[in-house]
This record gives sequence, structure tokens and C-alpha cells, in this order.
Amino acid sequence: MTPRDGPSATIFAPFSGIVVPLDDVPDPAFAQRLAGDGIAIDPLDQRVVAPCDGRVLQVHRAGHALTLSAFGLEILIHVGLDTVKLKGKGFTARVKAGDDVRKGDELMTFDADYIATNAVSLISPVLVTNMDRVTSLRPRAGKVRAGDLLLEIGTGGHTTPQGVELQRDALRSGPIVITHESGLHARPAAVVAAAARQFTSDVRLVKGDREANARSLVSIMALEVGRGDSVTIVARGDDAQQAIAGITRTLSADLAAAHGAAPATRRPVERSPAAPRVAAPPTRDDGALRGVPASAGVAVGQVFQLRHDDAVVEERAADANHERRELEAAIASAHLQLEAMRSRMATEADADRAAIFAAHQELLEDPEVLDAAAEHIRAGASAAFAWREAYTGQSDRLAGLANPLLAGRAADLRDVGRRVLHLLVGRDDAPHDVPADSIIVAEDLAPSDAASLDRTRVRGFCTTMGSATSHVAILARGLGIPAVAGIDPRVLDIPNGTRVILDGDAGTLQMGPTAAEEGEIGKRQAVAARQRTAELAVAGEAAVTRDGHRIEVVANIGDEKEARQVPDVGGEGVGLLRTEFLFMERRTAPDEDEQTRAYEAIARALGPDRILVIRTLDVGGDKPLPYMPMGAEANPFLGERGVRLSLNRPEPFRAQIRAILRASKVGKVAMMFPMISTLAEWRAARQLVEQERAALGIPRIQVGIMVETSSAALMADRFAEDADFFSIGTNDLTQYTLAMDRTNPRLASQVDALHPAVLRLIESTVTGARKHKRWVGVCGALAGDLQAVPVLVGLGIDELSVSVPIVPAVKARVRSLLLSECRETARQALDAADGAEVRALVAKRHT
Repeated sequence: MTPRDGPSATIFAPFSGIVVPLDDVPDPAFAQRLAGDGIAIDPLDQRVVAPCDGRVLQVHRAGHALTLSAFGLEILIHVGLDTVKLKGKGFTARVKAGDDVRKGDELMTFDADYIATNAVSLISPVLVTNMDRVTSLRPRAGKVRAGDLLLEIGTGGHTTPQGVELQRDALRSGPIVITHESGLHARPAAVVAAAARQFTSDVRLVKGDREANARSLVSIMALEVGRGDSVTIVARGDDAQQAIAGITRTLSADLAAAHGAAPATRRPVERSPAAPRVAAPPTRDDGALRGVPASAGVAVGQVFQLRHDDAVVEERAADANHERRELEAAIASAHLQLEAMRSRMATEADADRAAIFAAHQELLEDPEVLDAAAEHIRAGASAAFAWREAYTGQSDRLAGLANPLLAGRAADLRDVGRRVLHLLVGRDDAPHDVPADSIIVAEDLAPSDAASLDRTRVRGFCTTMGSATSHVAILARGLGIPAVAGIDPRVLDIPNGTRVILDGDAGTLQMGPTAAEEGEIGKRQAVAARQRTAELAVAGEAAVTRDGHRIEVVANIGDEKEARQVPDVGGEGVGLLRTEFLFMERRTAPDEDEQTRAYEAIARALGPDRILVIRTLDVGGDKPLPYMPMGAEANPFLGERGVRLSLNRPEPFRAQIRAILRASKVGKVAMMFPMISTLAEWRAARQLVEQERAALGIPRIQVGIMVETSSAALMADRFAEDADFFSIGTNDLTQYTLAMDRTNPRLASQVDALHPAVLRLIESTVTGARKHKRWVGVCGALAGDLQAVPVLVGLGIDELSVSVPIVPAVKARVRSLLLSECRETARQALDAADGAEVRALVAKRHT
């Protein structure tokens, strides 16, 4: 068949293998069809042949993918998943851009064994990337051999310009009157767009002399369909009749069932990050909004809503395929973020706000926005510039509509657009003009946000996302100021300048405090300040109980600046360096040399005698990185995270291990792995360390594990056979033990690490460690809980690793105790009913 434009095209299998639907491909960029539509093959051979006659448009510089032009289509063959990181190793191209090829000509060979062991998967997508020319797509199923029929594609395009008559083979519905209270605004339009995407036919909504792409949320909203307006559905393609029937049903019945009439008293929820809210602040019966206590203390101040303007981006880029992948990864990460917020709202029975986040996800899939971005990238634009041009163009289009409700949806599109843009290029580093005595309110705070703030003007943080272990909590504890995470999202509606009390102990934000209430807060703050001064004065002394038992008190840190503070507060070292701060808020991973320099600088700041325990990268589905794409997971906390992710990405893992080993030359460095659950994981990670240590000629260093799962705690004696130490991460250990999401505000009061079930696992860890004379530390939030210190000392913990500002307070607490009394407290705590009973016991015995 000669390449030509026509009504249909046939694509044959470029290699033998098992056909895999795109929905089952473990990569969100492909599964969500961000790169195009088609099919995938799990290959059974190592030779790629031309799937049809055509011309080679491009061979990716990493050798793992190429694009052909045929039938007016762009056909992408992508061997393996995430194989761009192999940098060409394992691939041999047999053609170059501009070559004409015939069906069956050899295009590429690849080393299947190497790819299978070094990439995410061998599954190889075969896609049509310019889907605007496709009216239908029928893939083959089952097993195929190279040269077998793979895809039958109906062509001709579905981008009918406004005002151009549709082709004669189109089917048209009768007039449909829209009865939804607000017409086809964001959420009902999202329902229609989702329904249209179930069909392969091109589907248009027509109102008067205007039409909209029914797959495009933005296009539908721009049609300005109000209640009582009449629309017609026009469809063209193999399933046109079914499409008209399905979308008619959606417009006539499903919208009413899904949404009903909007209450007249509820104002539209604006999500613009550029403008402050002006509606009356939402309150509950006690006048406070509730969240999760993230950092202790109380503060009085004025609300400052932290918002981001569009980031400055580079306009041009050299590699269109690389830019397309960057955009795909950022969109996939944004999907995960929005899904997390949607799920939380659904869990809290806030259906309206859950639907808003669902509509935001629809905006991420909007074909008009995606097509516009793809067109800019093909023209040589960077991913960030292309995306910004696409979403701002469509948001400006919506903002100009006469209907104020629909025009208001421009804010939603800008919000979604900025989310992706910030994932592509990071946050805007321009300093924020924060007023004095500010309580920062935001959806979330990134490390770059914190770096841009004038901390002398910030009294506390309050975020709708996160938990007691999120970055905002870590940052606040590092500054010694109160914070509340996971608070009611209606906090984003509070106007700037509103006077509030932020209580980091109770996890609340109270608006409009009285003078008497502010006076009481001032007294609490004065007492706390005097106590901190006294504790700091003796912070350099060892933490020794009254009967002579020493506990080592070290710090949890995230960078060199915090490391320099450790000696000043009496810290005896660092029990946890969170290396993920090196990897976040950037487009590419730090290389080995950059990591080495960072770890060496921290080791030097501590000095030769203070230990530095470096935790390897701890990210995953719950903390995704834009340059390390992962498939969507139903439960990220039980998925590919921590050491599991590292072991599945061996080259970045080896680079980090080498950097830590190299840094051990300048300090007392130890290494530990997060989220160890099985002996096999531990042995695989330890083996990599030994291989790299031998290659570098570095002396042996201490290597241990974090105990964050019940399996690690219960098998501590086996792990202790060759692990040098244990560091108990009580945040995750508590979550997994109690089967409670620690980020859920409704469960916050129950997710208590002093629960006897958690304490028994800590006891099991200590017992297992003692059999092999290993030391045990605690680096989770429980270590800095002054009520927990007597229990942990009594259970036999050797080291407490806490936030830098509370090192003096924890050391002072240890000095006030008797080991004999602590052991008795621990014994009774193990038999208590719950965490509240343990806390009552401690209050009674250790006042």
C-alpha cells in the first residue's frame, strides 16, 4: 500500500509478541493516551520492522523510539517503557530521519535481555500521535507475528473548522433542551466530554451556528450553553449512532442524576490562585477549622494566602520528543495530585468539592488544550512554553464569554495549567511580599516556597494538603513555629488580613479572636519562651537520666543550613538526612557529583565526631517526581515507594550509593534504606552497596534500615544478623499498624504512635537488635514527642532523632527521668488499651 491520505489505513505489527491494551500499560503517559492512541506489544523478538510503507520522520537520539509518516499519520514505535534513560544502550538504529521504507524493512534491533533488566518494562507502545486525523481505531488482540495485522485506522480528521459544513456521512440528533440548572458549565461539561471519549467517532455539539468538540471540556464550555438552550449532536464514524444515543442520554438524564439543580444559596467555588477570596469565611460550630497538628505551638497573626503567578519559561527547545515526554510526565503527576485531593474530598463526604477536582482532571485531558500544546512542541517550543501558551489561550477564550459562570471557569483552567507548569519548571522563585505576623495559608508549600519567604515575618503555616510528616510540618518544626496540615479546604476562602489563632497543638485555625483570647495566647507564648531559653543554656550537656543512663539525641535535617545549626543546639549528630530534598522541585535528577558535594558539605558542617545517617531516596506514588514517571496506583502507600522504587531504578540508586560512599571520606557517615519490608529487599540493597564500595575502594561504613513496617519489626532478629543498626520511622509504622491514613484529618486523633500495638512492634525491634548487639534509634515524629520520651527510654531505645529546634527540650526531658521508672512505665504502656491511656499513664507518672 502506497502512503497517501485516505479514508482508512492498515498498520501491521512491527515485531512479534502479545498485544497489550494501552489501558494495561504501566505508564500513565501511555495508559492515559497523552502521547496518542493505539496499542502496545510485549515483544517476543528483538527486531523492529516497518509496519507499513512510509518515511522516517525521526529517530530518537536515545535510539529507543522512532516515528514514521504514512497515510497522513504520525506513527510512533516506542520500545520499552522509560527506556530513554538507557541513553541508547541496547538499541541499534538501522534507519535515519528522511529514509523511505517499505513494509517489513528493518528499522531497529534491540537487546531484549538488557532492556528487561534495566528498564521499567519491555512493553512497547505503537501509537498514532496526531489523533486529530483519526475517526476510528480498531486494534488487534491476542498474539501477533511481525507483519500481522495490528491496527485498522479510519482517517480523515475530526477538526471541522467553525462554520464549515460537516461531511455528508455525518449523523445528526434532534434538538435537545438542556435542563441542568447552570447549563453546561464545568462539571456537567466534564461529564459530557467523558461520555464522548468512550466512542471512536468524531462528535460535535452544535448550538445555532456554533459548534464544539464534544471531547473537549474547554470547547463545550466555550459554546456557552445555558439552561433552556437547545443543542444538536453531530457524529461521524463507525459508532456514530451509538455515540449520539449515549451522549443524548447523558444530556437528557445523566446530568440531572449526577448533579441535579445547583442550590441557589451556594456560590460558585473559585479556584484562581491569582486572586484572594472575598466570601465570608467558613466556620464550624466551635468557630474553628480543623486539620492535623503538624508542629507544636500557638500563634496569632493575619492570614496571607500564598499564590503563584505563571513561571518564567524558556521558549525554544531542540528535541521535540524529549519535550513531549516532559509534558506527559508532568500531566501524569498532576493527575496523581488531583486524584489524591478528589479522593480525600469524597472520603469526607464533600461531593461538591470532589466533583471540582474531578472536573480539573478532565481539563488535563482536554483534547483542544493537548492538541494546541502538541502543535507548539512540533513547531520547536519547549514543553513548558507550549503548555503555557495552550492553557492560557483557552482560559482567555473562556474568560471572554458573556456567561459569568462559564467565564469563571477560566480560573479553573489557569489553576490546572499552573499545576502542570510548576511541575515542568518548578515554582516561581521570586520572593513573596509577606506582611509582618503572617499565618501562611496555601494548598501546599514546596521547598522553594519556603526559601522565598521572609521567615522573620511568618508566625505559622496552614495547608490543605500534607500531614504531620509532610514538608510543611518538617519546615515548621525546623523553624520552631506552629503548623496545621490537611486543614479544611475552605481555609482558602478566608480573605487576606483576617485575624486568626493558629493552634499547632490542637490542629485548628480560629478566626476573629477576642482581645482576651489573644491575651491568653501571649501568656502561653511567654512561658514557652522562658523555658526554651533555659533549655538552650545547658543544651551542650549530655542527655543522661538521673540514674546515669545516657541517650544520644541527634537531629533530623534536610540540608546544609540545618546541619550548621545542629552543634549550636547540642545535637550529637544527624540521625536522618532526608535526601529527597535534593531531588524535588527540579526537572532532572541530581547527578552523582552534585549529590557527593551536598553530602560532603553537610558532613563537614557537623564535624568529624558527629554521626551523619543518610537515608536513600524515599519517594513513590505518594510523592512522585516529574522526571521519574510511575504508573497510577490504587494505593500508593502500599505500592512502589522507598527502597522498592530504588531497586527498580538501579542506575539512579547506584549513583546515590556511590555519592554517599564518597562523602564518607570527610565525615562519620552511615547509610540507611527506607521502607524495607523483606529480607530480599534488604539483601539486594546491601549487595549494591558492597559492589559499589569495592569498586570505589572505600572502607566499610555502617549500613542499616528504617523500621517502618510490621514485617521489619517482627523479623528484626533476622535483619540484625547483618544490618548495623535500626532507625524506627514511627510515622509510617503507625499508619501501617493501625491501617489508618495519617493524612486523613478525620482520623488524626486516632493515629497515635503511642498506641500499644505500635509500642509492641518497637519492643520487638529492640529485642531483635539486642540479640546481635545492634543499636536502635527512633527518627519519626514520636521521638520529639515529650510525652513519648519516657516510654521510648523504657523500651530500650538508644537514640532519639528530632527536629533541630527541639533538641534542647528532648535532652532536658531525658535528664528529668529515672531509667527504672521509665521501664515500669513502658511495661504498663504495653498493656494499655490505646494511645490515650498511655498518655494518661505518662502524665501521671512523669509530670
